Amino acid sequence: MENQNKTIIVPFKNNERKDKRLCVALIAHDGKKAEMLSFVKENELFFQDYKVISTNSTGELINRHTNLSVRKMLSGPLGGDLQIGGLVASKEVHLVIFLRDPLAKQPHDPDIAALLKVCDIHNIPLATNLSSAEILLKGISENQLSGKFHQYSRKIAQ
Repeated sequence: MENQNKTIIVPFKNNERKDKRLCVALIAHDGKKAEMLSFVKENELFFQDYKVISTNSTGELINRHTNLSVRKMLSGPLGGDLQIGGLVASKEVHLVIFLRDPLAKQPHDPDIAALLKVCDIHNIPLATNLSSAEILLKGISENQLSGKFHQYSRKIAQ
């Protein structure tokens, strides 16, 4: 019997590719969703300047409680982390904020490790806690990140 609900990586559509804004992925484990929502609300003006994608329930939460329009992938355990990893590898995601719960065992730990690895391989800025997320946004906002991120962001905008 063939499974009709296949998980696929969903690249951006042509009209979304024309949008030259950088893309930020927001992911939060269940125990970190309240922190993510608070962080996004505090930085909503920042995120308005970016395309934002997220795993399903995190995106649903942000869409419901902010004025942002978040493109939702699948839930993390159902392949959403891998979908975002595929978008990182294809250079369609430029920044990842992933508020992980390091004390909770996740059934999809290999998917999480793959996402972190692909960010490292492709030199994509990755924040895994609120402190690093705040520093990353501050550096971008104040144009204080040097080197590859700004070179990359200028290349995307062309």
